[in-house]
Amino acid sequence: MDKPTAKFLRHTPCELCGSSDANALYDDGSTWCFSCNTYGNEDKMEATQSPIKTVYTSQLTSGQVTGIPDRKISADTCKAFGVTTLVNNGAIFKHIYPYHDTSGSQIANKIRTVQNKQFFAEGNLKDAVLFGRKNFSAKGKYITITEGELDAMAAYQMFGSKWPCVSVKSSSSAVSDCKNSFDYLNSFENIILCFDNDPAGNKAAEKVAGLFEPHKCKIVKLSQFKDASDYLRTGNQESFVRTWWAAEPYTPAGIINLNELGNSLYDEEFFETISYPWSGLNKKIYGMRTGELVTFTSGSGMGKSSIIRELMHHIMKTSTDNIGVLALEESIRNTALNIMSVEASQRLYIKEVRDTFPIEQLQKWQDATVGTGRFFAFDHFGSISNDEILNRVRFMAKALDCKWIILDHLSILVSGQEEGDERRSIDILMTKLRSLVEETGVGLLLVSHLRRASGDKGHEDGREVSLAHLRGSQSIAHLSDGVIALERNQQEEDETLANTTIVRILKNRYTGDTGIATYLYYDKDSGRMSEISNPFDVNEDTEEEQGFDS
Repeated sequence: MDKPTAKFLRHTPCELCGSSDANALYDDGSTWCFSCNTYGNEDKMEATQSPIKTVYTSQLTSGQVTGIPDRKISADTCKAFGVTTLVNNGAIFKHIYPYHDTSGSQIANKIRTVQNKQFFAEGNLKDAVLFGRKNFSAKGKYITITEGELDAMAAYQMFGSKWPCVSVKSSSSAVSDCKNSFDYLNSFENIILCFDNDPAGNKAAEKVAGLFEPHKCKIVKLSQFKDASDYLRTGNQESFVRTWWAAEPYTPAGIINLNELGNSLYDEEFFETISYPWSGLNKKIYGMRTGELVTFTSGSGMGKSSIIRELMHHIMKTSTDNIGVLALEESIRNTALNIMSVEASQRLYIKEVRDTFPIEQLQKWQDATVGTGRFFAFDHFGSISNDEILNRVRFMAKALDCKWIILDHLSILVSGQEEGDERRSIDILMTKLRSLVEETGVGLLLVSHLRRASGDKGHEDGREVSLAHLRGSQSIAHLSDGVIALERNQQEEDETLANTTIVRILKNRYTGDTGIATYLYYDKDSGRMSEISNPFDVNEDTEEEQGFDS
Protein backbone atom coordinates (compact mmCIF):
# COMPACT_ATOMS: atom_id res chain seq x y z
CA MET A 1 0.00 0.00 0.00
CA ASP A 2 1.30 3.44 -0.93
CA LYS A 3 2.09 5.89 1.79
CA PRO A 4 -0.59 8.51 2.62
CA THR A 5 -0.85 11.71 0.58
CA ALA A 6 -2.47 13.83 3.35
CA LYS A 7 -0.67 16.67 5.14
CA PHE A 8 2.17 15.54 7.42
CA LEU A 9 1.81 16.52 11.08
CA ARG A 10 4.64 14.95 13.09
CA HIS A 11 6.75 11.86 13.72
CA THR A 12 5.60 9.34 16.34
CA PRO A 13 6.76 5.95 17.65
CA CYS A 14 5.71 2.85 15.68
CA GLU A 15 4.03 0.29 17.91
CA LEU A 16 4.54 -2.42 15.30
CA CYS A 17 8.30 -2.34 14.76
CA GLY A 18 9.28 -0.40 17.89
CA SER A 19 10.91 2.53 16.10
CA SER A 20 10.95 5.67 18.25
CA ASP A 21 10.32 8.22 15.46
CA ALA A 22 9.94 6.54 12.03
CA ASN A 23 6.13 6.61 12.14
CA ALA A 24 4.60 9.65 10.39
CA LEU A 25 1.18 10.97 11.45
CA TYR A 26 -0.99 12.79 8.87
CA ASP A 27 -3.92 15.18 9.27
CA ASP A 28 -6.51 12.59 8.15
CA GLY A 29 -5.49 10.29 11.00
CA SER A 30 -3.44 7.97 8.81
CA THR A 31 0.11 6.88 9.62
CA TRP A 32 3.06 5.53 7.65
CA CYS A 33 6.12 3.91 9.19
CA PHE A 34 9.25 4.49 7.08
CA SER A 35 11.04 1.78 9.03
CA CYS A 36 8.68 -1.16 8.46
CA ASN A 37 6.75 0.35 5.51
CA THR A 38 3.39 -0.16 7.23
CA TYR A 39 0.23 1.92 6.78
CA GLY A 40 -2.06 2.57 9.74
CA ASN A 41 -5.08 4.62 10.74
CA GLU A 42 -6.02 6.18 14.07
CA ASP A 43 -9.49 4.74 14.72
CA LYS A 44 -11.66 7.68 15.78
CA MET A 45 -14.16 5.61 17.71
CA GLU A 46 -16.69 7.03 20.14
CA ALA A 47 -15.92 6.89 23.85
CA THR A 48 -18.33 3.99 24.29
CA GLN A 49 -16.26 1.79 21.98
CA SER A 50 -12.91 0.16 22.52
CA PRO A 51 -10.19 2.74 21.71
CA ILE A 52 -8.05 0.41 19.58
CA LYS A 53 -5.89 1.72 16.78
CA THR A 54 -5.99 -0.41 13.63
CA VAL A 55 -2.85 -1.03 11.61
CA TYR A 56 -3.24 -2.29 8.04
CA THR A 57 -0.47 -4.62 6.98
CA SER A 58 -0.14 -7.39 4.40
CA GLN A 59 1.37 -9.78 6.92
CA LEU A 60 0.22 -10.35 10.51
CA THR A 61 2.88 -10.17 13.19
CA SER A 62 3.99 -13.46 14.75
CA GLY A 63 6.10 -14.04 17.84
CA GLN A 64 7.23 -16.94 19.96
CA VAL A 65 5.44 -19.02 22.56
CA THR A 66 6.98 -18.05 25.89
CA GLY A 67 4.21 -17.95 28.41
CA ILE A 68 3.46 -14.69 30.23
CA PRO A 69 5.31 -14.95 33.57
CA ASP A 70 4.16 -11.66 35.12
CA ARG A 71 0.57 -12.90 34.72
CA LYS A 72 1.51 -16.47 35.73
CA ILE A 73 0.12 -17.77 32.44
CA SER A 74 1.99 -20.86 31.34
CA ALA A 75 3.49 -21.57 27.92
CA ASP A 76 1.04 -24.47 27.55
CA THR A 77 -1.91 -22.13 28.02
CA CYS A 78 -0.48 -19.64 25.52
CA LYS A 79 0.08 -22.48 23.05
CA ALA A 80 -3.53 -23.65 23.46
CA PHE A 81 -4.80 -20.19 22.51
CA GLY A 82 -2.10 -19.50 19.89
CA VAL A 83 -0.85 -16.50 21.86
CA THR A 84 2.75 -15.43 21.24
CA THR A 85 5.01 -12.66 22.47
CA LEU A 86 7.75 -10.38 21.20
CA VAL A 87 10.88 -10.37 23.31
CA ASN A 88 13.66 -7.80 23.48
CA ASN A 89 16.77 -8.37 25.60
CA GLY A 90 15.01 -11.20 27.40
CA ALA A 91 11.96 -9.11 28.33
CA ILE A 92 8.51 -9.45 26.83
CA PHE A 93 7.38 -6.13 25.38
CA LYS A 94 4.32 -7.23 23.36
CA HIS A 95 1.56 -9.86 23.61
CA ILE A 96 -0.02 -11.04 20.34
CA TYR A 97 -3.57 -12.38 20.61
CA PRO A 98 -4.77 -14.07 17.39
CA TYR A 99 -8.33 -13.60 16.12
CA HIS A 100 -10.07 -15.79 13.58
CA ASP A 101 -13.15 -15.83 11.38
CA THR A 102 -15.94 -18.42 11.55
CA SER A 103 -13.99 -20.82 9.34
CA GLY A 104 -11.01 -20.77 11.72
CA SER A 105 -8.72 -18.71 9.51
CA GLN A 106 -6.68 -16.06 11.30
CA ILE A 107 -7.67 -12.60 10.05
CA ALA A 108 -6.39 -10.28 12.79
CA ASN A 109 -4.18 -9.78 15.80
CA LYS A 110 -4.85 -7.74 18.87
CA ILE A 111 -1.51 -6.60 20.23
CA ARG A 112 -0.85 -5.42 23.76
CA THR A 113 2.14 -3.22 24.49
CA VAL A 114 3.35 -4.24 27.93
CA GLN A 115 5.02 -0.99 28.96
CA ASN A 116 2.05 1.35 28.52
CA LYS A 117 -0.70 -1.32 28.61
CA GLN A 118 -2.12 -0.01 25.32
CA PHE A 119 -3.75 -2.10 22.59
CA PHE A 120 -3.75 -1.87 18.83
CA ALA A 121 -5.05 -4.21 16.17
CA GLU A 122 -3.77 -5.37 12.82
CA GLY A 123 -5.82 -7.03 10.13
CA ASN A 124 -9.61 -7.30 10.08
CA LEU A 125 -10.51 -7.38 13.79
CA LYS A 126 -14.04 -6.14 13.08
CA ASP A 127 -15.10 -9.38 11.37
CA ALA A 128 -13.32 -11.68 13.81
CA VAL A 129 -15.27 -13.93 16.19
CA LEU A 130 -14.71 -14.42 19.92
CA PHE A 131 -11.10 -14.78 21.02
CA GLY A 132 -10.40 -18.48 21.62
CA ARG A 133 -13.47 -19.80 19.81
CA LYS A 134 -11.31 -21.56 17.20
CA ASN A 135 -9.76 -23.68 19.92
CA PHE A 136 -12.98 -25.20 21.29
CA SER A 137 -15.61 -27.25 19.52
CA ALA A 138 -19.29 -26.41 19.94
CA LYS A 139 -21.45 -28.18 22.51
CA GLY A 140 -20.46 -29.07 26.03
CA LYS A 141 -21.49 -28.52 29.64
CA TYR A 142 -19.82 -25.15 30.32
CA ILE A 143 -18.30 -22.26 28.42
CA THR A 144 -16.92 -19.16 30.15
CA ILE A 145 -16.97 -15.75 28.49
CA THR A 146 -14.57 -13.09 29.80
CA GLU A 147 -13.93 -9.45 28.92
CA GLY A 148 -10.26 -9.84 27.96
CA GLU A 149 -7.84 -12.25 26.39
CA LEU A 150 -5.68 -12.59 29.52
CA ASP A 151 -8.80 -13.31 31.56
CA ALA A 152 -9.92 -16.09 29.20
CA MET A 153 -6.50 -17.74 29.42
CA ALA A 154 -6.35 -17.29 33.20
CA ALA A 155 -9.81 -18.83 33.75
CA TYR A 156 -8.93 -21.72 31.43
CA GLN A 157 -5.70 -22.39 33.33
CA MET A 158 -7.26 -22.10 36.80
CA PHE A 159 -9.74 -24.85 35.88
CA GLY A 160 -6.97 -27.15 34.72
CA SER A 161 -7.69 -26.57 31.04
CA LYS A 162 -10.94 -28.47 31.51
CA TRP A 163 -13.61 -26.23 29.94
CA PRO A 164 -13.71 -23.78 27.03
CA CYS A 165 -13.01 -20.12 27.79
CA VAL A 166 -13.43 -17.33 25.26
CA SER A 167 -13.34 -13.55 25.33
CA VAL A 168 -15.23 -10.66 23.78
CA LYS A 169 -13.15 -7.91 22.19
CA SER A 170 -14.29 -5.33 24.77
CA SER A 171 -17.24 -4.59 27.08
CA SER A 172 -18.66 -2.17 24.51
CA SER A 173 -18.69 -4.82 21.77
CA ALA A 174 -19.81 -7.68 24.04
CA VAL A 175 -23.40 -7.88 22.82
CA SER A 176 -22.54 -7.78 19.13
CA ASP A 177 -19.66 -10.24 19.64
CA CYS A 178 -21.98 -12.72 21.35
CA LYS A 179 -24.74 -12.20 18.79
CA ASN A 180 -22.27 -13.10 16.05
CA SER A 181 -21.45 -16.33 17.90
CA PHE A 182 -24.97 -16.97 19.20
CA ASP A 183 -25.46 -20.48 17.80
CA TYR A 184 -22.01 -21.52 18.97
CA LEU A 185 -22.54 -20.22 22.52
CA ASN A 186 -26.12 -21.50 22.71
CA SER A 187 -24.91 -25.02 21.96
CA PHE A 188 -23.44 -25.24 25.48
CA GLU A 189 -25.59 -26.26 28.44
CA ASN A 190 -24.35 -23.38 30.62
CA ILE A 191 -22.87 -20.02 29.68
CA ILE A 192 -20.78 -18.50 32.50
CA LEU A 193 -20.24 -14.75 32.21
CA CYS A 194 -17.08 -13.60 33.99
CA PHE A 195 -16.74 -9.96 33.03
CA ASP A 196 -14.75 -7.28 34.84
CA ASN A 197 -15.94 -6.18 38.27
CA ASP A 198 -16.77 -2.60 37.25
CA PRO A 199 -19.90 -0.76 36.03
CA ALA A 200 -19.12 -1.35 32.34
CA GLY A 201 -18.48 -5.05 32.91
CA ASN A 202 -21.59 -5.54 35.05
CA LYS A 203 -23.77 -3.78 32.48
CA ALA A 204 -22.31 -5.76 29.60
CA ALA A 205 -22.84 -9.07 31.44
CA GLU A 206 -26.53 -8.30 31.97
CA LYS A 207 -27.01 -7.32 28.34
CA VAL A 208 -25.32 -10.49 27.08
CA ALA A 209 -27.32 -12.66 29.49
CA GLY A 210 -30.49 -11.11 28.14
CA LEU A 211 -29.74 -12.56 24.69
CA PHE A 212 -30.31 -16.11 25.84
CA GLU A 213 -33.16 -18.14 27.29
CA PRO A 214 -33.81 -18.05 31.07
CA HIS A 215 -31.32 -19.97 33.24
CA LYS A 216 -28.88 -20.35 30.33
CA CYS A 217 -26.45 -17.76 31.65
CA LYS A 218 -24.86 -17.46 35.07
CA ILE A 219 -22.99 -14.34 36.13
CA VAL A 220 -19.81 -14.61 38.20
CA LYS A 221 -19.77 -11.94 40.93
CA LEU A 222 -16.10 -11.12 41.38
CA SER A 223 -15.42 -9.33 44.67
CA GLN A 224 -11.76 -9.62 45.66
CA PHE A 225 -10.27 -8.55 42.34
CA LYS A 226 -11.35 -6.89 39.11
CA ASP A 227 -10.93 -9.83 36.73
CA ALA A 228 -9.88 -13.47 36.37
CA SER A 229 -6.32 -12.54 35.44
CA ASP A 230 -5.86 -10.74 38.77
CA TYR A 231 -6.96 -13.85 40.69
CA LEU A 232 -4.33 -15.97 38.92
CA ARG A 233 -1.62 -13.30 39.13
CA THR A 234 -2.08 -12.93 42.92
CA GLY A 235 -2.24 -16.68 43.60
CA ASN A 236 -5.95 -16.73 44.48
CA GLN A 237 -6.90 -19.58 42.19
CA GLU A 238 -9.02 -21.42 44.78
CA SER A 239 -10.98 -18.27 45.56
CA PHE A 240 -11.73 -17.79 41.88
CA VAL A 241 -12.90 -21.37 41.46
CA ARG A 242 -15.27 -21.03 44.45
CA THR A 243 -16.61 -17.75 43.07
CA TRP A 244 -17.06 -19.31 39.65
CA TRP A 245 -19.08 -22.22 41.07
CA ALA A 246 -21.17 -19.77 43.11
CA ALA A 247 -22.32 -17.92 39.98
CA GLU A 248 -26.10 -17.52 39.99
CA PRO A 249 -28.49 -17.68 37.04
CA TYR A 250 -29.14 -14.28 35.51
CA THR A 251 -32.39 -12.67 36.61
CA PRO A 252 -33.68 -9.68 34.61
CA ALA A 253 -33.48 -6.38 36.49
CA GLY A 254 -36.54 -5.69 38.56
CA ILE A 255 -37.37 -9.33 39.37
CA ILE A 256 -36.63 -10.41 42.93
CA ASN A 257 -37.79 -13.08 45.34
CA LEU A 258 -40.33 -11.34 47.60
CA ASN A 259 -38.76 -13.17 50.54
CA GLU A 260 -35.84 -10.75 50.19
CA LEU A 261 -38.02 -7.77 51.14
CA GLY A 262 -37.87 -8.48 54.87
CA ASN A 263 -38.73 -5.44 56.99
CA SER A 264 -38.24 -3.16 53.98
CA LEU A 265 -41.79 -4.18 53.07
CA TYR A 266 -43.00 -1.63 55.61
CA ASP A 267 -40.83 1.25 54.40
CA GLU A 268 -43.29 3.66 52.89
CA GLU A 269 -42.45 4.87 49.37
CA PHE A 270 -43.00 8.60 49.15
CA PHE A 271 -45.56 9.94 46.70
CA GLU A 272 -46.73 13.49 46.98
CA THR A 273 -50.52 13.69 47.17
CA ILE A 274 -52.75 16.66 46.41
CA SER A 275 -56.48 16.53 46.93
CA TYR A 276 -58.85 17.23 44.08
CA PRO A 277 -60.89 20.42 44.43
CA TRP A 278 -64.07 18.31 44.66
CA SER A 279 -64.86 16.04 47.62
CA GLY A 280 -66.66 13.41 45.55
CA LEU A 281 -63.49 12.60 43.63
CA ASN A 282 -61.41 12.51 46.79
CA LYS A 283 -63.77 10.01 48.42
CA LYS A 284 -63.23 7.56 45.58
CA ILE A 285 -59.58 7.98 44.62
CA TYR A 286 -57.99 9.83 47.58
CA GLY A 287 -56.50 12.66 45.53
CA MET A 288 -53.80 13.04 42.87
CA ARG A 289 -50.44 11.36 43.38
CA THR A 290 -47.04 11.84 41.80
CA GLY A 291 -45.84 8.73 40.02
CA GLU A 292 -49.27 8.17 38.48
CA LEU A 293 -50.76 8.67 35.03
CA VAL A 294 -54.43 9.73 35.12
CA THR A 295 -56.44 10.09 31.92
CA PHE A 296 -59.43 12.42 31.58
CA THR A 297 -61.75 11.62 28.68
CA SER A 298 -65.05 12.73 27.19
CA GLY A 299 -66.81 13.73 24.00
CA SER A 300 -66.59 17.30 22.68
CA GLY A 301 -67.88 20.07 24.94
CA MET A 302 -68.15 18.00 28.10
CA GLY A 303 -65.94 20.25 30.21
CA LYS A 304 -62.43 18.79 29.83
CA SER A 305 -60.81 22.19 29.32
CA SER A 306 -62.66 23.72 32.26
CA ILE A 307 -61.66 20.87 34.57
CA ILE A 308 -58.00 21.03 33.48
CA ARG A 309 -58.00 24.80 34.16
CA GLU A 310 -59.41 24.16 37.63
CA LEU A 311 -56.82 21.47 38.35
CA MET A 312 -53.84 23.59 37.26
CA HIS A 313 -55.01 26.45 39.47
CA HIS A 314 -55.77 24.10 42.37
CA ILE A 315 -52.30 22.50 42.26
CA MET A 316 -50.77 25.97 42.27
CA LYS A 317 -52.83 27.05 45.29
CA THR A 318 -52.41 23.90 47.39
CA SER A 319 -48.71 23.14 46.79
CA THR A 320 -45.36 24.77 46.09
CA ASP A 321 -44.73 22.50 43.09
CA ASN A 322 -43.86 23.54 39.57
CA ILE A 323 -46.37 22.64 36.86
CA GLY A 324 -45.67 21.76 33.22
CA VAL A 325 -48.29 22.29 30.55
CA LEU A 326 -48.32 20.86 27.04
CA ALA A 327 -51.57 22.15 25.59
CA LEU A 328 -51.43 21.19 21.93
CA GLU A 329 -54.64 22.90 20.82
CA GLU A 330 -53.87 26.34 22.18
CA SER A 331 -51.08 28.90 22.33
CA ILE A 332 -49.09 29.55 25.49
CA ARG A 333 -50.88 32.92 25.68
CA ASN A 334 -54.24 31.17 25.91
CA THR A 335 -52.82 28.79 28.50
CA ALA A 336 -51.80 31.75 30.66
CA LEU A 337 -55.22 33.41 30.27
CA ASN A 338 -56.98 30.16 31.15
CA ILE A 339 -55.11 29.89 34.44
CA MET A 340 -55.74 33.57 35.21
CA SER A 341 -59.45 33.06 34.49
CA VAL A 342 -59.82 30.63 37.37
CA GLU A 343 -58.08 33.05 39.73
CA ALA A 344 -60.39 35.87 38.60
CA SER A 345 -63.53 33.73 38.33
CA GLN A 346 -63.97 35.48 35.01
CA ARG A 347 -63.65 34.13 31.48
CA LEU A 348 -60.58 36.18 30.63
CA TYR A 349 -59.77 33.91 27.68
CA ILE A 350 -62.65 35.73 25.91
CA LYS A 351 -61.44 39.10 24.62
CA GLU A 352 -64.77 40.84 25.23
CA VAL A 353 -64.69 39.80 28.88
CA ARG A 354 -61.03 40.70 29.26
CA ASP A 355 -61.61 44.16 27.84
CA THR A 356 -63.99 45.02 30.67
CA PHE A 357 -61.10 45.05 33.17
CA PRO A 358 -58.30 47.60 33.49
CA ILE A 359 -54.79 46.40 32.74
CA GLU A 360 -53.82 46.91 36.39
CA GLN A 361 -56.39 44.33 37.51
CA LEU A 362 -55.37 41.87 34.81
CA GLN A 363 -51.74 42.21 35.93
CA LYS A 364 -52.71 41.38 39.53
CA TRP A 365 -54.32 38.14 38.39
CA GLN A 366 -51.29 37.49 36.22
CA ASP A 367 -48.89 38.04 39.13
CA ALA A 368 -50.94 35.71 41.33
CA THR A 369 -50.78 32.83 38.83
CA VAL A 370 -48.35 32.62 35.92
CA GLY A 371 -46.31 35.43 37.48
CA THR A 372 -45.26 33.06 40.27
CA GLY A 373 -42.78 31.47 37.88
CA ARG A 374 -44.12 27.99 38.63
CA PHE A 375 -45.83 27.32 35.30
CA PHE A 376 -43.87 26.07 32.28
CA ALA A 377 -45.67 25.70 28.94
CA PHE A 378 -44.57 24.12 25.68
CA ASP A 379 -44.44 26.75 22.94
CA HIS A 380 -45.12 24.49 19.96
CA PHE A 381 -45.54 25.16 16.27
CA GLY A 382 -46.51 22.78 13.48
CA SER A 383 -46.41 19.01 13.68
CA ILE A 384 -44.89 17.41 16.78
CA SER A 385 -43.30 13.97 16.99
CA ASN A 386 -43.70 11.57 19.88
CA ASP A 387 -40.04 11.88 20.78
CA GLU A 388 -40.30 15.66 20.92
CA ILE A 389 -43.17 15.44 23.39
CA LEU A 390 -41.37 12.85 25.50
CA ASN A 391 -38.21 14.97 25.55
CA ARG A 392 -40.20 18.01 26.67
CA VAL A 393 -41.88 16.05 29.45
CA ARG A 394 -38.52 14.69 30.61
CA PHE A 395 -36.97 18.17 30.51
CA MET A 396 -39.85 19.67 32.49
CA ALA A 397 -39.53 16.92 35.10
CA LYS A 398 -35.76 16.77 35.48
CA ALA A 399 -34.49 20.22 34.54
CA LEU A 400 -37.43 22.40 35.62
CA ASP A 401 -38.50 20.31 38.65
CA CYS A 402 -42.12 20.06 37.50
CA LYS A 403 -43.90 17.51 39.68
CA TRP A 404 -47.19 17.79 37.80
CA ILE A 405 -47.51 17.78 34.03
CA ILE A 406 -50.64 18.24 31.94
CA LEU A 407 -50.72 16.83 28.38
CA ASP A 408 -53.77 18.00 26.44
CA HIS A 409 -54.45 16.04 24.38
CA LEU A 410 -53.30 12.60 23.22
CA SER A 411 -55.61 12.41 20.21
CA ILE A 412 -54.23 15.47 18.41
CA LEU A 413 -50.67 14.31 19.01
CA VAL A 414 -51.28 10.91 17.46
CA SER A 415 -53.35 12.28 14.58
CA GLY A 416 -50.38 14.43 13.57
CA GLN A 417 -48.09 11.44 13.12
CA GLU A 418 -47.11 10.26 9.67
CA GLU A 419 -47.87 6.64 10.50
CA GLY A 420 -51.31 5.57 9.33
CA ASP A 421 -51.98 3.10 12.15
CA GLU A 422 -53.45 5.24 14.91
CA ARG A 423 -53.89 2.32 17.29
CA ARG A 424 -50.25 1.31 17.04
CA SER A 425 -49.14 4.93 17.45
CA ILE A 426 -51.19 5.25 20.64
CA ASP A 427 -49.82 1.94 21.96
CA ILE A 428 -46.24 3.10 21.45
CA LEU A 429 -46.80 6.56 22.91
CA MET A 430 -48.73 5.31 25.94
CA THR A 431 -46.02 2.76 26.71
CA LYS A 432 -43.35 5.47 26.54
CA LEU A 433 -45.42 7.88 28.66
CA ARG A 434 -45.95 5.16 31.27
CA SER A 435 -42.22 4.48 31.38
CA LEU A 436 -41.49 8.19 31.61
CA VAL A 437 -43.80 8.55 34.62
CA GLU A 438 -41.95 5.68 36.31
CA GLU A 439 -38.57 7.20 35.41
CA THR A 440 -39.29 10.75 36.57
CA GLY A 441 -41.92 10.23 39.28
CA VAL A 442 -44.13 13.03 37.97
CA GLY A 443 -47.89 13.10 38.19
CA LEU A 444 -49.13 13.12 34.59
CA LEU A 445 -52.66 14.31 33.82
CA LEU A 446 -53.49 13.21 30.29
CA VAL A 447 -56.47 14.25 28.18
CA SER A 448 -57.83 11.84 25.57
CA HIS A 449 -60.88 11.92 23.32
CA LEU A 450 -63.52 9.24 22.83
CA ARG A 451 -64.26 7.48 19.58
CA ARG A 452 -67.51 8.33 17.85
CA ALA A 453 -70.35 6.44 19.48
CA SER A 454 -72.53 4.10 17.45
CA GLY A 455 -76.31 4.14 17.69
CA ASP A 456 -78.81 6.95 18.10
CA LYS A 457 -77.37 8.50 21.27
CA GLY A 458 -73.90 10.05 21.22
CA HIS A 459 -71.70 11.38 23.99
CA GLU A 460 -72.93 14.91 23.31
CA ASP A 461 -76.39 13.67 24.30
CA GLY A 462 -75.16 12.44 27.66
CA ARG A 463 -74.38 8.84 26.77
CA GLU A 464 -72.68 6.95 29.57
CA VAL A 465 -68.98 6.42 28.89
CA SER A 466 -67.16 3.10 29.24
CA LEU A 467 -63.50 2.12 28.82
CA ALA A 468 -64.41 0.57 25.47
CA HIS A 469 -65.20 4.06 24.15
CA LEU A 470 -61.61 5.32 24.49
CA ARG A 471 -60.38 6.37 21.09
CA GLY A 472 -57.84 4.29 19.22
CA SER A 473 -56.39 1.78 21.68
CA GLN A 474 -57.09 -0.07 24.88
CA SER A 475 -53.52 0.72 25.98
CA ILE A 476 -54.93 4.02 27.29
CA ALA A 477 -57.00 2.08 29.81
CA HIS A 478 -54.37 -0.56 30.51
CA LEU A 479 -51.47 1.83 31.18
CA SER A 480 -53.33 4.57 33.08
CA ASP A 481 -53.53 4.44 36.87
CA GLY A 482 -56.89 6.12 36.65
CA VAL A 483 -59.42 6.94 33.94
CA ILE A 484 -61.97 9.68 34.66
CA ALA A 485 -64.83 10.20 32.19
CA LEU A 486 -66.97 13.33 31.86
CA GLU A 487 -70.59 13.07 30.70
CA ARG A 488 -73.04 15.85 29.90
CA ASN A 489 -76.21 16.13 27.82
CA GLN A 490 -75.77 19.33 25.85
CA GLN A 491 -79.29 19.02 24.43
CA GLU A 492 -81.01 18.92 27.82
CA GLU A 493 -83.75 21.57 28.03
CA ASP A 494 -83.24 22.17 31.73
CA GLU A 495 -80.51 24.82 32.14
CA THR A 496 -79.00 23.26 35.25
CA LEU A 497 -78.90 19.76 33.78
CA ALA A 498 -77.47 20.99 30.45
CA ASN A 499 -74.55 22.57 32.32
CA THR A 500 -73.91 19.74 34.77
CA THR A 501 -71.06 17.33 34.07
CA ILE A 502 -71.22 13.84 35.55
CA VAL A 503 -67.76 12.73 36.68
CA ARG A 504 -67.49 8.96 36.36
CA ILE A 505 -64.51 6.86 37.49
CA LEU A 506 -63.87 4.13 34.89
CA LYS A 507 -60.58 2.87 36.32
CA ASN A 508 -59.06 3.35 39.75
CA ARG A 509 -55.92 1.31 40.36
CA TYR A 510 -55.32 2.84 43.80
CA THR A 511 -58.55 1.82 45.55
CA GLY A 512 -60.54 0.00 42.89
CA ASP A 513 -63.61 2.18 43.58
CA THR A 514 -65.39 3.14 40.35
CA GLY A 515 -68.69 4.67 39.25
CA ILE A 516 -70.12 8.19 39.53
CA ALA A 517 -67.93 10.33 41.78
CA THR A 518 -69.55 13.75 41.66
CA TYR A 519 -71.51 16.34 39.67
CA LEU A 520 -69.89 19.59 38.53
CA TYR A 521 -71.93 22.61 37.49
CA TYR A 522 -70.46 25.04 34.97
CA ASP A 523 -71.27 28.70 35.65
CA LYS A 524 -71.28 30.57 32.34
CA ASP A 525 -70.70 33.93 34.03
CA SER A 526 -67.64 32.98 36.07
CA GLY A 527 -66.35 30.13 33.92
CA ARG A 528 -65.92 28.08 37.10
CA MET A 529 -66.96 24.51 37.84
CA SER A 530 -68.40 23.85 41.28
CA GLU A 531 -69.51 20.65 42.96
CA ILE A 532 -73.26 20.22 43.44
CA SER A 533 -75.61 17.55 44.70
CA ASN A 534 -77.12 15.15 42.18
CA PRO A 535 -79.52 17.36 40.15
CA PHE A 536 -81.05 14.41 38.34
CA ASP A 537 -83.96 12.27 39.48
CA VAL A 538 -82.32 10.29 42.27
CA ASN A 539 -84.67 7.30 42.19
CA GLU A 540 -84.57 6.99 38.40
CA ASP A 541 -80.79 7.37 38.37
CA THR A 542 -80.34 4.72 41.06
CA GLU A 543 -82.53 2.22 39.25
CA GLU A 544 -80.70 2.83 35.96
CA GLU A 545 -77.30 2.45 37.58
CA GLN A 546 -78.27 -0.84 39.19
CA GLY A 547 -79.78 -2.19 35.96
CA PHE A 548 -83.43 -2.42 37.19
CA ASP A 549 -86.24 -2.50 34.64
CA SER A 550 -88.32 0.70 34.62
